Amino acid sequence: MSVSTSTPRDGVAVVTVDHPPVNALPARAWYDLAEALTAAGRDPAHRAVVLTGTGRGFNAGVDIKELQRTPGHGALIGANRGCAAAFAAVYECEVPVIAAVHGHCLGGGIGLVGNADAVVATEDATFGLPELDRGALGAATHLSRMLPPQLVRPLYYTGRTVTARELHHHGAVWALARSRTALLEVALELADRIAAKDGLLLRLAKEALNGIDPVDVRRSYRYEQGFTFEANLAGVSDRHRDAFLDARPDEGSRP
Repeated sequence: MSVSTSTPRDGVAVVTVDHPPVNALPARAWYDLAEALTAAGRDPAHRAVVLTGTGRGFNAGVDIKELQRTPGHGALIGANRGCAAAFAAVYECEVPVIAAVHGHCLGGGIGLVGNADAVVATEDATFGLPELDRGALGAATHLSRMLPPQLVRPLYYTGRTVTARELHHHGAVWALARSRTALLEVALELADRIAAKDGLLLRLAKEALNGIDPVDVRRSYRYEQGFTFEANLAGVSDRHRDAFLDARPDEGSRP
C-alpha cells in the first residue's frame, strides 16, 4: 500500500491511494492518508489538493480482513480512529480538496468524498454505504452532506448504491468524466481554477466555510461510531463481517 503526493500543476497537489485490490484500507493506511492530506494542505506552495485512487475503484472502506483476523477490539478501534482522522484531514485541509472518483466509492470512501469541497467522477462510478450488511454504522454524516434526508435514509437502510450521474443530478458531483483517463484532467481543471486565486484568501475561505457549517462533522461521526461499537459488543458485527468475507474473500469495506 502506498499513499503518494505529486505536484503535476503549479499550486496543485495530487494525493493518490494505491492499495490493491480494491483500496479497502487497513488502520495504518487511514492514518497515512490523513498525514498526507494534512501535509499537502499545510504546504504554502499548494492552493488546492486532488484526492484520488488507483486500481478498480476509489475506495472500498476498511479492510475487513484485518478486523476479523485480529483478536480483541484493537483493530476496530484503530480502524474507527483512523477513518475519523482521514475524514477530518479532508475537511480540515487548509486548502480546498477535490475528490476524483472512479469505480466504487463505498463506506469509508463516502466519508472522504462527503467531507471534500468538491467531487468529480467518472460516469460509471458508484457510491454507497453497505454498512448494515457489514455489521456497522457510520458515514451517514457524510452522505447527508451530499443528499437530502429522504434519499439518505432509504439508501442507508437498504445499502443501495447510486451512480455518479444521479449524484450529479442532485448537485453533489461537480462534473462527470467520460473515462478514467479523463478523470484526472477534469479534476485538475477545477483545481487550476481554484489555485488561480490568492493562497491566503483561499485558506481564509476554507476556514470560514467550515465555520458556518450547520453540523459539526467530527462530533456527528463520533456519535455514529458509538453505535458501531454497540453492534460489536452485541455480537452482531462479527456474524455479518464473516458472511461478507465468505461471499467475497478478496474484498473488504466498512468505515
